[in-house]
This record gives sequence, structure tokens and C-alpha cells, in this order.
Amino acid sequence: MRSVDALLAGLVDYAGLFPPASEDMRPALESYASYFESEDREALGRFIVPISRLKELEEAGSDLMPRRSGSDPWRLSVLVAADVRAAADEMVKFNRRHSQESKDGHAVIDVAELKASTADEIRHQRRDLPPGLTAYFEIPITPDVSPLVKTIAQVGARAKVRTGGVTPEAFPAAEAVIDFIAVCRREAVPFKATAGLHHPVRGEYRLTYESGSRTGLMYGFLNVFVAAALLYVGESEDTALSALQESDASAFTFADDAIQWRDKRVGLEQILASRSEFAISFGSCSFREPVEELADLTRTARSTVQ
Repeated sequence: MRSVDALLAGLVDYAGLFPPASEDMRPALESYASYFESEDREALGRFIVPISRLKELEEAGSDLMPRRSGSDPWRLSVLVAADVRAAADEMVKFNRRHSQESKDGHAVIDVAELKASTADEIRHQRRDLPPGLTAYFEIPITPDVSPLVKTIAQVGARAKVRTGGVTPEAFPAAEAVIDFIAVCRREAVPFKATAGLHHPVRGEYRLTYESGSRTGLMYGFLNVFVAAALLYVGESEDTALSALQESDASAFTFADDAIQWRDKRVGLEQILASRSEFAISFGSCSFREPVEELADLTRTARSTVQ
């Protein structure tokens, strides 16, 4: 269905190097290469790698990167945690080495992800990045995120929210998540989410892949991106909060031209606009899990959208 395709397009940034998967570099790159060529590739976003492991990526994956003339490059998002100027120089050099004409494989770093807790940190770090690079700033979820989001808007960057982790305590309150998204909407700041979004619908799930793992109440990525779309089209924060907290999968129905949560309908054009301009992607250490679970959900759901 076109509505589901619009929701999924470039939605999942693959973070296989990170917990709970914590794959080694070569297996993670092999997985990304297989997803890149699969029938689900339209849902695949960027490969996420720390700047400290960029050289390791080159050494482990140069034979996996696209080489055919005119082929699409791998797109990478690099996590920058320390010297931003040095990281910027390294990323520029990487892009030169892996340009379309390179024999070492075609890849491009076009996104950098950073952390900042003050407006000054945001300004200084953005200034040190190459101007053509898209920057996401992960900011703390505080009672008032407005000042930091406003600064992100001023420097022409994007925001990032952490929606979970491998412990129950890592999951922020639903009200805090909606407040973050609502402020981003008011300030016209695109955002991405990360962590704890392996499943489409909110529920109690295992927090890691280890045998005997603890369970916890996890947000669903469908909840997050439908809630964001509702805010994008002008619905209230209370409505978005209820959508984020929805745990009944049957409350979501799907048609070719819309996705509906209970009595709230988001049309195809609204989904396309929200995804391209506002709610951009989420990072996940699994690609297959979220994509296949959503496919199962849409196959079994009986659409009531007219």
C-alpha cells in the first residue's frame, strides 16, 4: 500500500554496531549490504558508525560497497563525540576516497550525529562541521526543551530524541517525548529518534536479545511516527500523546491512501510531507525486525479507512 510505503521510505537507520545487537563491523556491514540489495531496500536508511570506527569500516567493508557505474552509494551517518573539527576533516577525506570514481567503493557521509546540552555547544559544534553536512543534535529530555530546539533551528540543524535503551529506566516519559516532538513542530525542526523502537506498536518486550533478558514497556515506531504526523497536521498534543501510548495494534488501520489511528486519519500526502520534512527516521540495531513486524501487522489488519 502506498501509505505504508510512504511511512517506511528510508525510515530505519541501521545501527547494528550498537546494543543490544552489538555486532562486529564485518557482520554488520554484510547485513547492511544484503538489506541494500533486498526487496525492502526502500525502507533502509543510513549505516550508523562512530567516527572512531570509520577507518575500521573502510578496511572491513570496501569490497562490499557499491562499485557499478551509476550505482547509488551507501549513505553513512557518523556519530561525533569529541573533536568536531578533526572529525569534520576525517569525514571530508572519507568522502573524497569513496566518491563515484573511487575504486574503493562508493559511499558518502552526509549526516553527523552529535550530543549537546547547551545552546553554546550546539552553535560551536555546528560551526565546526562542513556546511553541506546534515547535523542532528541529541539533546536531553528536560521539562523545557524549547531553548535547545530553538538554537537547533537557528543553526539550520535537526534534533534527535532517545526513546529507549536496554533498561526500563532508559525510556523517557510519554509526555516528554510528545513535548519534544511538539516543540520541534513549532520551531520547524526535523527530528529523528533512536533506541527502543524495534516493534511497531507499544508493548511489553524483551529489552535485549540475551536469554532471560528483562522486559520493559517499549514505544512502537508506528506510535511515534503516527503521533508525529498527527502533530504535523495540526492535531493536539493530547491526541498525539494518546496515539503514542496506544498498545492495541487493531487501533491502527491501513488503506492505500491513508493510515488511521482510531478516528484520526492521516492521508497519503500528509504522511509523505511529515516523513520528508519533519519525522525523518529512527535508528535501530535491527532492520528486519521492525520492517517484517510492520508487514505482518498490515497483512492482518482489516482496513476500515474510507
